Amino acid sequence: MSDAGELVQRAARVLPGGVLGSHAQLRGLEFVVREGRGAYLWDTTGRRYLDYLLGSGPMLLGHAHPAVVEAVGRQLARGTTYLLVNEPIVELAEELCRAVPCAEQVRFTSTGTEATFFALRLARAFTRRDKILKFEGGFHGTHDYSLMSVSPRSPKAFPAPMPDSAGIPRAIEGEVLIAPYNDLATAEALIATHRHELAAVIVEPYQRVIVPAPGFLAGLRTVTRRYGVPLVFDEIVTGFRLAYGGAQEYYGVVPDLAAFGKVIGGGFALAAVCGPAEIMKHFDPALEGQAGYVAQAGTLNGNPVAAVAGLATLAELRKPGTYERLHRIGARLRDGLAAAARRHGLAAQVSGEAPVFDVLFTDRPIVDYRATLVADRDRIARFNAGCLRRGVVKAVNKIYVSLAHTGEDVDETLAIFDDVLGGIARGS
Repeated sequence: MSDAGELVQRAARVLPGGVLGSHAQLRGLEFVVREGRGAYLWDTTGRRYLDYLLGSGPMLLGHAHPAVVEAVGRQLARGTTYLLVNEPIVELAEELCRAVPCAEQVRFTSTGTEATFFALRLARAFTRRDKILKFEGGFHGTHDYSLMSVSPRSPKAFPAPMPDSAGIPRAIEGEVLIAPYNDLATAEALIATHRHELAAVIVEPYQRVIVPAPGFLAGLRTVTRRYGVPLVFDEIVTGFRLAYGGAQEYYGVVPDLAAFGKVIGGGFALAAVCGPAEIMKHFDPALEGQAGYVAQAGTLNGNPVAAVAGLATLAELRKPGTYERLHRIGARLRDGLAAAARRHGLAAQVSGEAPVFDVLFTDRPIVDYRATLVADRDRIARFNAGCLRRGVVKAVNKIYVSLAHTGEDVDETLAIFDDVLGGIARGS
């Protein structure tokens, strides 16, 4: 077995910050993955961890699910990529169109960032307008239009955006409007005022771990339809997680376009833009050279290995009782975490739907991004670090639940949560 400390040092030499991305792992903790199976990860020392990160969400079935492994093995013997239409990707596109209410056609990409980027480019081509409205705190990947007001520490007055990264052209700031999530009145006013400039409204229907207020999504649907502004759902996280038809099915609101990723690739690099043929036709290469043509290409678009992994994953999700079980497991874990916080007298909110949620250390209801700013950041950092030291891996701001987690896993996790929260309550 490799020495974890040595691997951390090697990673720091060749990877900026020693990590794979801005939020790829908790800093300062020596944890290098060797393998994952089911609901567990093992590090290079052989220590087992309960995994609630799940590769940032795609491993809804757990790691190395036999059906996915078998499907991928069969495809590997037939070739790994073609850059041509292939049978698995056609079958996956057909399944997405059956499952997703807004989908008549699909264009595949490799990442969720690409999917939201091209959904917005498609909307601009369709409407011949430029501006985008997004919601403060909403994360739609790392392209220039999306990295606006995702996590501002000192937010500006609405609708002014704040870039979240260096290197974003200042001109982009003039093309993005910011609204508060769950504030339908403000969103309606902004849409009405800028309707002749707006190419799209993009929203995470379930924003990070903030549940949409009753009527919020339906109200967005009504006002965007009234003014002819395409409504785009970012379903990278919610797609096939909240329900088989995603947030569109779960919340009963159908957008014009949607971006999917994570679960549909079964752990491989795959994402998609879905929508009606009337809008999706702008991707058609037959339009090349015309004003409305949207150029989009990628070496791994429609990769057959990712497609068969996705098909195998979706087949498992279609089995009777699957989502009931997922929500039951998640609800027990979520409610148990909330009960533990109360038991230790901590001011805390456990926010979110059963398949993905988290704890925020505040007594203020979590209705929008600014409500999260009053949460105690030191306590959430201590909670995350304490969980990891005791063998539970979670995202910086999310707990993902998988179908591989058992009742015994939940028991073990809740005991760890209780121990960590007890330490925070004692100040230790």
